[in-house]
Amino acid sequence: MPQIHPMSVVDPGAQLADDIIVGPFAYIGPHVVLGKGCIVHHHAQIEGHTTAGENNEFFPNCVIGGVSQDLKYRGGACRVIIGNNNKFREFCTIHIGTEDGGGHTRIGDNNLIMVATHIAHDCNIASNTILANNVMLAGHVEVQDWVVISGGAASHHFVRFGQHAFVGGYAAIAHDVPPYMIVDGPEGKVRAVNTKGLSRRGYSEEQIASLKMAYRLLFKNPTPIITQTAELERLYPDNPEIQYLLAFMRESTNGKFGRARENLRGKTAWDEDDEPPTLVSGH
Repeated sequence: MPQIHPMSVVDPGAQLADDIIVGPFAYIGPHVVLGKGCIVHHHAQIEGHTTAGENNEFFPNCVIGGVSQDLKYRGGACRVIIGNNNKFREFCTIHIGTEDGGGHTRIGDNNLIMVATHIAHDCNIASNTILANNVMLAGHVEVQDWVVISGGAASHHFVRFGQHAFVGGYAAIAHDVPPYMIVDGPEGKVRAVNTKGLSRRGYSEEQIASLKMAYRLLFKNPTPIITQTAELERLYPDNPEIQYLLAFMRESTNGKFGRARENLRGKTAWDEDDEPPTLVSGH
């Protein structure tokens, strides 16, 4: 049976796996679904139409599934959908989606969401990411796999963070962050290749060397970027990292203000019939 502290508030409509732990003064709302191995610490709050998979840990005073702050939200049963093995640290906030943004805020697997991080409506956080203390993500932001965003960094809405990118502390991000790169400063400038991060994840010296060449051509060269793109295509026609980087850059260039996801405005309709999964057994 779930270990639910008598001083917690768990709505009878909540669906909890049979091994969940809920601490004192925690709150779990009527439309919440929590999978096996989840831990809800004291004073944590999970509400709204929130569905979480297995082995997620919710630390004190986090608020998951709160109503969007977008003034266009019209009160629909929009959702937060969470994968497995995530940690949500103290005072972080994650808001549900909106009708005009697809209706879902999504969190993948194996993410560490640190103290006081805010993830706004309709964001899509992939897997194996780290969002450090006080990171602020506006609505409709996409964070791809293995991204690290340092403390206090703030993102404009509709920004994409490309896979394996590293963002420095207090950076102000108003346009897409290229994959594999380090971005820093008040203008979100590309500074270098994320060499350490890529090495830790098993990228070879040859793979990293090709990305360093791409960095020099795309971000350090005064020649127009379209010319350098052609040169990279010639040098690395079969290199998957270079091809992914170039495709990402093309999409960003075609988006408004360097944000590819701006093209999604008004095109991600909410499907109210898309019901969250339910547990076969549990509370």
